[in-house]
Amino acid sequence: MAVWELRRWARLGAAVAVAGVLVAGPAHAEVTDDWAAAPPGANDWGCVPTAEHPEPVLLVHGTWGNQRAWAGLAPQLKQAGVCVFSLNYGQKMFSVRGSEPGVYGTADIRSSAKEIAAFVGRVRKATGARRVDVVAHSQGGPLVRQYLRFEGGAELGPEVRRLVTLAATHHGTTADGLGQLLPSGSASATSDTVIAKMLGTAAAQQLAGSEFLRRLNAAGDTEPGIEYTAIATRMDHVVTPPEATFLQAGPGATVDNVWVQDVCPTDTFHHGILPDSPAVSYLVHEALDLPFAGTPCPSIS
Repeated sequence: MAVWELRRWARLGAAVAVAGVLVAGPAHAEVTDDWAAAPPGANDWGCVPTAEHPEPVLLVHGTWGNQRAWAGLAPQLKQAGVCVFSLNYGQKMFSVRGSEPGVYGTADIRSSAKEIAAFVGRVRKATGARRVDVVAHSQGGPLVRQYLRFEGGAELGPEVRRLVTLAATHHGTTADGLGQLLPSGSASATSDTVIAKMLGTAAAQQLAGSEFLRRLNAAGDTEPGIEYTAIATRMDHVVTPPEATFLQAGPGATVDNVWVQDVCPTDTFHHGILPDSPAVSYLVHEALDLPFAGTPCPSIS
């Protein structure tokens, strides 16, 4: 979410009430639109994991995005020797933003988590893998945690081995003051609020203090048996403050909180394009124990 865009829609939303009709998007249909097609290297359903890399990698985009966000990282991971999968989730066209072509990740995060659960099941069945690794951007972080905690992902032994999040809204965001521009009570994320009608329910659910985040985080940040890596950038003006993306390890889990600028001090990739950062690519490969063929910080190499 670009801050200027959030502000523009929020100001418009304060003055305009938009009546919406809930339109359910396809859960797992193959998308043929260029702006939302699977990125290169992803969704080879005949891919067989190797003994060296037995876990497929699932890529989960953020709010208002689609799986094309992974056009840079997906082929790199494929080249590193893993089976790579991605999806579009959370298409709800009742909001102004959600009705735009190629825009996903606007639906209630709780319903999107069911899509993630089904997609993980499909990947595991196709590949024969017991678990998957997940790389998630922005909304993708709390979305995957919702799946783990409330949709069975961690019930009988976790279906996820490692969760790597990029500027995820784990503890909400003030969106650089966006909350001050919204009508009172907008953070409740009900579908009849102005913000939900303009930006989508998921956008409202990610505001600091939302009911969704309170429930998600009530029992802690992590699930036993999962390795977490939370990547943050100091250039983030959407997750504010940026360290709100960091996680605290609970029983049986490990957490590695990392600043992009600790790898590349000159990295200026902002929230929306963070998956394209060479430093982020390096950190993702490191978190997944994969070889990295690029340069983490090309501007100072």
